[in-house]
Amino acid sequence: MIPRYSRPDMVSIWSPESKFRIWFEIEAHACDALAELGVIPKEAAATIWEKGGNATFDIDRIDEIERETKHDVIAFLTHLAEIVGPDARFVHQGMTSSDVLDTCFNVQLVKATDLLLADLDALLDALKRRAMEHKDTVCIGRSHGIHAEPVTFGLKMAEAYAEFDRCKTRLLAAREEVATCAISGAVGTFANIDPRVEEHVARAMGLTAEPVSTQVIPRDRHAMYFATLGVIASSVERVATEVRHLQRTEVLEAEEFFSKGQKGSSAMPHKRNPVLTENLTGLARLVRGYAIPAMENVALWHERDISHSSVERMIGPDATVTLDFALARLTGVIDKLMVYPERMMGNMDRLGGLVHSQRILLALTQAGSSREDAYRLVQRNAMKVWDSYQVAGAASVDFLTELLNDADVRNYLSEDEIRDRFDLGYHTKNVDAIFKRVFGES
Repeated sequence: MIPRYSRPDMVSIWSPESKFRIWFEIEAHACDALAELGVIPKEAAATIWEKGGNATFDIDRIDEIERETKHDVIAFLTHLAEIVGPDARFVHQGMTSSDVLDTCFNVQLVKATDLLLADLDALLDALKRRAMEHKDTVCIGRSHGIHAEPVTFGLKMAEAYAEFDRCKTRLLAAREEVATCAISGAVGTFANIDPRVEEHVARAMGLTAEPVSTQVIPRDRHAMYFATLGVIASSVERVATEVRHLQRTEVLEAEEFFSKGQKGSSAMPHKRNPVLTENLTGLARLVRGYAIPAMENVALWHERDISHSSVERMIGPDATVTLDFALARLTGVIDKLMVYPERMMGNMDRLGGLVHSQRILLALTQAGSSREDAYRLVQRNAMKVWDSYQVAGAASVDFLTELLNDADVRNYLSEDEIRDRFDLGYHTKNVDAIFKRVFGES
């Protein structure tokens, strides 16, 4: 993670200060449970909280110790002993390093997830507002990048809203799955620590006890978590790609907000580029990329190895920090997006009414034509319009006129029946019903 794509609240979760504070709380809560079970003196547990709870851990000192011990948890415990004094001998009773590391990692992921959920809520609010604003703003729908039939811009926003609402549901499930605690000791057998200690620490840290932890929390949980982040990133990219296409000069139905004093190009002063959504496309690629190493972390040797450790030290902060930034940026893009309804209508009219071809096809079949003949009749008139569009960049041949002048079409349909199929409102008449499904309101 780099400062350019980072926000302070998420970064702080992964700071050394935050990590060591969580490590201390895990150890101190374990001491409380051990004291209640009579394994260590209650006075010692109180002293550990009193001295460690008010301490500022010296990062440089911990690093200095680790350079000698080559072990980060031992370095921390040694420094904690310097702060607590003799009662520090009761810290880490029956525990192993993974108890601290894995439980801390999951606490950090839960904290990060809560920020991501807030990000999603803000994005959903922006999408809903723009959807309602443009519910009836008609624009052309495209398949394969080619004009298809009319939709509304609000429907595009509603589609994105429904997608990110699903993302929120998935993220809540991922949060629940990764929110587990392991205080089970070497190889996870509880041989030297009572399972009730784990249950106490889990409650205190807002987690649940891992059913079977070997010596580590199973990494299938984390694989699902990072895969979920990857899916959310993919949804970010889908919306960003839509904005990028709509901002193309030849389309220009919407564009990113361009602020006063902003520059689009060092060489070409006229440029207004979709830089934010292009940036989001790149960030999404990164977040998706973290899912694969998370999946590869699942297959650890026997009860434990640390091949996953170096991976998670990177992907934990990087994936959450990057997605946090991306969601906030996308919210800003949607909130300030410039929408051009007149341009939308102009683009739709460039194909001379071809958007109504399916309605004519259906009218012909309902009037007695076979589907094959109906398709042939509609297509031969449509191709005349296409050919004129390819030459001029806007259709010089009108689809309605061609149909009215086609004797074979007129054998089935009257002029009024043909004209009736060119009602633009027909294509968007059920938008209200879709909005009610998405937003639960008309």
